[in-house]
Amino acid sequence: MKRALIIGISGQDGFYLSQFLRKNNYVVGGVVRNTSDQSAFHSHFSTDELSLFQGNLLEKETILSALHKFSPNEVYNLGAESIVPKSWVIPERTADVNALGSTRTLEAIRQFDPSIRYYQASSSEMFGFIPSGAKSEQSPLYPSNPYAISKAFAHRLTIAYREHHGMFACSGILFNHESPRRSINFVSRHVTRGVAAIKLGMQKVLPIGNLHAKRDWGDARDYVRAMWLMLQQDQAHDYVIGSGQARSVEDLIKCAFQCVGISNWEDFITITEFLRRSGDDGHIVADSSKARESLGWSPTITFEELISDMVDNDLNELSQRN
Repeated sequence: MKRALIIGISGQDGFYLSQFLRKNNYVVGGVVRNTSDQSAFHSHFSTDELSLFQGNLLEKETILSALHKFSPNEVYNLGAESIVPKSWVIPERTADVNALGSTRTLEAIRQFDPSIRYYQASSSEMFGFIPSGAKSEQSPLYPSNPYAISKAFAHRLTIAYREHHGMFACSGILFNHESPRRSINFVSRHVTRGVAAIKLGMQKVLPIGNLHAKRDWGDARDYVRAMWLMLQQDQAHDYVIGSGQARSVEDLIKCAFQCVGISNWEDFITITEFLRRSGDDGHIVADSSKARESLGWSPTITFEELISDMVDNDLNELSQRN
């Protein structure tokens, strides 16, 4: 059986990737920052299903320790400081975790066993929003915030280790991908949570920064499958992963309210400048032609199905609290 070590296993992508790998008969290990992460994760997986190791991207020794204890065939680096606005508040930590963290991980793998296959979680934020349009693997990078810049560093470093050391190291440049496990800090979950609360009478309005901001949204369950496919190829390459469709925050809100049977959604919206992000007026979408042709990957879950799942989950969670 193959063995996969997931750094950042307690996050959205780590959860769904671990589920996917278990279904594909992998032995799964994960690196978590603290014991509370371990407790939360073992509420979904038994200790027989996966092994958890305490460590973090700030300390190479902890990554090396996990490698020695688990001896994986594949390593997925999903750990990150991932909130874009927060990266302006903690730019040094963002760089340390995302940029230098990938350096520590790649170097730990090179020292322990350079034949291990490595996946780096890159981000569409690296492209920036100007110019708008479809972005492929060949598109130039214009990172415009500390998070995006740190991800661009990790992305380029992964290429360098592949070319200089001959390692099987690749990056998935993933566009926005959501799920019921998405953090409330992201607009998708902010909307579905708010709509569910309004439906249950627990909230009166939904504050929004910009109705016209557009994103290429997909489902995290589809995207973790793409991560795995990248590491099953004969040669390491980088791939852009996304739906190829831009949808506005207004589209997202309409869909969420439709899920709970509310048509007059405008009556519940309040525009809050504090929530508006710079660069929201531009928009980019994924050109995933390479992934479709080389990996045989395409999304299977529609935008409407995704939002419905998220709203249903939030309705259930809030109903249990009430």
